[in-house]
Formats: sequence, structure tokens, C-alpha cells
Amino acid sequence: MLKDTLSFVFGSARLALRGNRWYFAWIGLLGLLAVWGAAAWWQQLTQGLIVTNMRDQVSWAFYIGNFTFLVGVAAAAVMLVIPAYIYNWKPIKEIAIFGELLAVSAIVMCMLFVLVDVGRPDRVWHLIPFVGSINLPSSLLGWDVMVLNAYLILNVVIVFHLLFTAFHHRPYNKRFVVPLLLFSIPAAVGIHTVTAFIYAGTAARPFWNTAILAPRVLASAFCSGPAVLLNLFQILRKTTSIEIKDEAISKIAELMAYAMFLNLFLFGAEIFKEYYSNTEHLIHTQYLYSGVHGHTALVPFAWISLICSVVAFLLFLVPATRRNLVTLNLGALLIYAGVYIEKGMALVIPGMTPDTLGEFYEYVPTLTEVRVGAGIFAVGFLVFTLLCKIAIPILQESEASEPVSVPADAETA
Repeated sequence: MLKDTLSFVFGSARLALRGNRWYFAWIGLLGLLAVWGAAAWWQQLTQGLIVTNMRDQVSWAFYIGNFTFLVGVAAAAVMLVIPAYIYNWKPIKEIAIFGELLAVSAIVMCMLFVLVDVGRPDRVWHLIPFVGSINLPSSLLGWDVMVLNAYLILNVVIVFHLLFTAFHHRPYNKRFVVPLLLFSIPAAVGIHTVTAFIYAGTAARPFWNTAILAPRVLASAFCSGPAVLLNLFQILRKTTSIEIKDEAISKIAELMAYAMFLNLFLFGAEIFKEYYSNTEHLIHTQYLYSGVHGHTALVPFAWISLICSVVAFLLFLVPATRRNLVTLNLGALLIYAGVYIEKGMALVIPGMTPDTLGEFYEYVPTLTEVRVGAGIFAVGFLVFTLLCKIAIPILQESEASEPVSVPADAETA
């Protein structure tokens, strides 16, 4: 077993280090961005969070907004696991592993954004389950740490087993993998739900204090993650021999249309409640969509997000535009942009503006924060690129040799 594991590790390393000039140019670009971001983080570490625009009034900002968005991106795996392993639909089952790869990359970025948001990263060990003191079971932050770590470990184990067995031309163990894949569905729902509960359970922040926040986060998550995969699958079809069927892409787009409708419906319900009731809590929504007392920094972004989401929904709703690759790609980019704003800055900042004393502090990220964020995204894309670079040739060779799975009764025999 040790010999096989070492063979897989060294074989994977060789695959990752093999490529054309465009591959190494992409890796180099991501590496430079990561170093650029690391230098900005070092500035933040040495000078303190004063180099950011976070203050007492707005203590959660750009970093936590990106964290919240990326938790949703990790849901991409679930959108593939459900049709692949609940309904045993082969066209998606053949490519479901790429959802797992994206989930691993997204959770890595989530954890990095939490790390850079902590003013004293030397104390981050307190967040490590069974090592630090995360105040379970009363702390929702503690539960969020637990479910994020569990989801990451779950996806890493699944990916490792599938690639390990494919590398050695062996059938994967269905009795081991399928239960883990099925368990990943409630685990994915859990990371989004607990993250939403952190916001919704904050009674002093009425913008977040709503019962439908968790369903909204889930609905938007089932749009943004698959949007990344739709573009990826088309790149893979042009650059590799992996077979990705049109019906698989069409089905993912159809599922995204349902999720987008639910997200927009819940958004409309929230807007109706705020404006029709017209309580003092309306000021947070007004700040986001029309501005208050001349404070309008987020207004253009809020409307861009809404327009992107509505246009993307219409493109995915109509079968003709959903099947057209140009409008499909456009819709995927629009939904990604719309949800990035909606579940990032447009969720976090208005919840703290105005603050509990009614004071306005208009937050805009500094260049340092943008650099750190760019560096983290570069690390995430680098992880995803390397994982795909390893997985694709292994899967291609495995498909050529067949079979990849074995019935449970055959394993018993």
C-alpha cells in the first residue's frame, strides 16, 4: 500500500510539472499574483489592520464577503453529486469529480480569507477543532469551523480515492465512496446553513436578522458554483479528449435556472417585506439600493448585481439561449458576477451600515485588501489548476482502460 501511495504521489507530481508554455505561463501568472498578495498581507501583519478600511463600525468587510461567496461556490459539487449519485445519471456522473476539485479549492480559499481577516493569525490555532477552544456547542462560529473542516476533509478523501484507484487502473470502492458522496450533500447544505445562521443570529443587525437568509444563501450557491463549472467544461472539451456531453451541460444549466428563480423569488419577498412594512430597519436596504444622506458607495454595485442576476436568469430560463454556447457562457459570467456582489459586499456591508448607533461609515476596500484578496484567489486557482492537471490525464487513461467501478456484490465475492 505504501509503495502504491508513493507511486501515486510521485506520478501526480510528474503530471503537474508537465505542460506546454501556456500552462507554465498561467502557473507563473498565478504565482506572481500570490506573491503580490502575500507581500500585501505581510504589510498588514507588520502595520496592523489599520492598513485596511475596516473600523469598529464595519468590522466584517471585503475578506468576510469573499469568504461568504466562496462557501457558496463550494456547492458546485452538490449540484453534480445529486443527479450523478441520487439519480445515477451517467452524463454527469462521468464529470462529477470536477465538482469535488472545485469544492476543495473553494474551501481552501475560504480558510485563507478567514486567516487574513484575523488580526492576530498567531492565535488562529484556537479555531482548530479539538486543539483550540472554539466554544462548542454554543458558538455558531465554532460550528462553522467544524463543518468547513469536515467538508474539506470529505472532498479530499473522495478525490484522493478516485484518482488513486484510477491511477493504478483499479475499480473504485463503491461501498466506501458512494456513502461519502451522499454524505457530502447534507455537509454542503450544512456549511451554507451555518454560515447564514452566523448572520441571521445577529439580533443587533436587522438587515441580516431574517429567517429566509439561509435559503437565499443556498439558492445563490447553487448558481455561482455551477457557473464556474459550465465554463470549465467547455474549456476541457476544447483542450482535452475528456468526453463532456451536451446533455450534461444542458442539465446543469437547467438546474441553475431553478436555483436562480428561487433566489430571485426570495430576494423579492425580502424587498417586499422591508418596503411594505416601512420600519426603521428599512434604512439598511435603502442604503444599498438608493443611498442614504448622500452615502451611495454601494448603490451602483447593488443594481449591477440585480441586473446581472435577472438577465442571467432569463438566458438560462429560455431553452434556446440555454443551449446556445455564446448566451450560455454569457449567462454563467453574469450569474457569477451578480452573486459575487450579492453574497459578498452587498450582504456584509449594509448589515453594518449604519451601525447600531445610527452612524454612517462608508467602507471601501483599500489597495492592500484588494491585493490580499487577489493573492488568495490566485492560490485557489493554482490549487484547482494543479488538481485538474493531475486528474485529467489519469481519468483519460482510466477511461481508455475501463472499467472504473465495480458492483458491490462483486466486491463481496
